[in-house]
Amino acid sequence: MPPSPAHIREVLTAYLARNPDEVPQLAGLAQALETGGELTSRSTLPGHITCSAIVIDSSSSVLHVHHNASGKVLTPGGHIENEDRTLFEAALREVHEETGIPPGALCATAAYGHEPFDIDVHDIPANPAKGEQPHLHYDIRFVCHLVDGPVDIVLQPEEVSGVEWLAFEDVTAPTLRAKLLASGLDGEITPVNASTLIHDGRGRYLLHLRDDVPGIWEPGSWSLLGGGREAGDVSLEATARRELWEEAGLALSMVEPFAVEQATGTNGMTVPVQIFSGEWTGDPASLDLQEGVMLAWFHPETMTRLRMSPSTLDLVRRHAAAPAVAVHAGTGQAAVGEQRTPSRAGSSSVPHIVGVHLYLQREKDGKVLLGLRHPDSAYAASTHHLLAGHCEQESAVACIVREAEEEAGLLIDPDDVELVHVVHMIDKPGAQPRMGLVLRAHRWQGTPEVREPDRCTSWGWFDPTQLPEPIVPYTAAAIAGIQAGRSYTELGWA
Repeated sequence: MPPSPAHIREVLTAYLARNPDEVPQLAGLAQALETGGELTSRSTLPGHITCSAIVIDSSSSVLHVHHNASGKVLTPGGHIENEDRTLFEAALREVHEETGIPPGALCATAAYGHEPFDIDVHDIPANPAKGEQPHLHYDIRFVCHLVDGPVDIVLQPEEVSGVEWLAFEDVTAPTLRAKLLASGLDGEITPVNASTLIHDGRGRYLLHLRDDVPGIWEPGSWSLLGGGREAGDVSLEATARRELWEEAGLALSMVEPFAVEQATGTNGMTVPVQIFSGEWTGDPASLDLQEGVMLAWFHPETMTRLRMSPSTLDLVRRHAAAPAVAVHAGTGQAAVGEQRTPSRAGSSSVPHIVGVHLYLQREKDGKVLLGLRHPDSAYAASTHHLLAGHCEQESAVACIVREAEEEAGLLIDPDDVELVHVVHMIDKPGAQPRMGLVLRAHRWQGTPEVREPDRCTSWGWFDPTQLPEPIVPYTAAAIAGIQAGRSYTELGWA
C-alpha cells in the first residue's frame, strides 16, 4: 500500500510548522488532502505528489541526475509506487533506481530527520504520447547525507543519462539553492539516536530482548536500551536518559560517551548511534519494563548463543577490553553504579531534571509573558507555558539569557536576572523528579517574537490573576507563588 493520507498530512503539518510562510503556496495540497483525493497516484488531477532526495556528500555537494524526459539536471526523484510505505522511502527508492546508491549508503540529517526539507509546486506540461494532461507536481524533497564516499554509480538508462555533484551555490532550482545556502548543512554526519551500554562493573552487561513484531528495530533480538532523539531532548545524553526511564524506569547517576556506531534502520538507511556507558548493579526483574520482553545480565562469552546483531556483540567486547573503573574527576573515587527511586529499582537517590524558566512582568499593567506551545510539541502541546529551556554546559542565568534570545528575540543582561521561585515536582509516583528554577528579569530589550515556530506558535501578555487555559500546572503554581510572595512550591509529592 502507498503512503496513507494520514501519513501525508503528518508530513505536511511538520513541514509547515518549520515553514509557516509557505502555507499559502501549499494551500492546494492541503485542500486536496481534505477532499480525499488519491494524491499518491500519478493519474490524480489536477495534481499529485512526487518525492525527491537531496543527497549531500562530505564536501557539501548535492547529487543531481541528467533527466532524459525533461532534459534537465535535477535531484533524483519521481512518482510514488505501491510498495512505498512512506514518502521518505519513495525518495530513497528513486535514488537507488536512478543512481544505484542503496539506502544503506545514506543517513538522515540531525536537523531534519525524516521531515521534508522543501516542498516545490511546479507545472507539468501535457504529454500526448502518454495521454497526460497538464497538471501539477507537489514535489516533497527530503535531505540526507552520503555516509561514505565516493560511491559507485549505476545509472538507470531509461530515466537518466549521467550524474554530477553540484555545490550549494550551483544548484539550479532557486528556492532549493536559497534554502541549502541558509541551512547550515555541511555534510557532517551527526548521531540522531542514543543507546546505553549498561554493565555491573564485574563483567556482566544488561541486554534488552525486543518485541518480535514487524516494523520495529531489530525485532526479537537482544540489544541495548535506547532510541531516537525527540524534540524536547537538549542533548543525546538527555535522549539516552529519557529512553532508559521510559523503557525500564531506570536512572543512572552517570553516563559517559563511549562510541559512535552505525546501525541499519527499518527503512534500510544507516543510523548513526551515540553509545553511552553506565554502571548499575541491580536486579533486572525489579525494573518497570514498559517496552520489549525482558532484561537480563549476560557475560560477553555467552552472548554468541543469543540472537543479536554482530555490531552489538563487538561493542560489548570492546567495552569489556577497555579499562574497567571510571573515576569521578577530582575525587579519586570510583563512580557510583546506580541511582534510582526505591519504588522502581531499589536505590536511595535519583537524578533530577532541572529546567530554567523566565518570568517577565510588565510594569505598566502587571501582565506576565506566556507562550502557546506548538500542537505537535512533545511536551505540553497547545498549552500555555513560561519561556523555558534546559541548561547546556552553562549556568542557569546564562541558559535563560540564551533561551530568551533564541525563542523570543529578547536581549537580557545577566545582571538584571534574579531567582524568584523554585518548583519541586513529580508527575506521578515513581516518575523522575523535576526542579523548575523561575528567574525574573527586571529589564529586557525587544518585543517578543516567535523565533522557533516548531515549539511555540505565539507569545502573549496575561493578567497573573486570570491566566489562560490550558496552562502547564506548575507554571500556574509558580506564578501564583510569586504573586503571593512565596519562593518555593511542591507539586505531586505524597
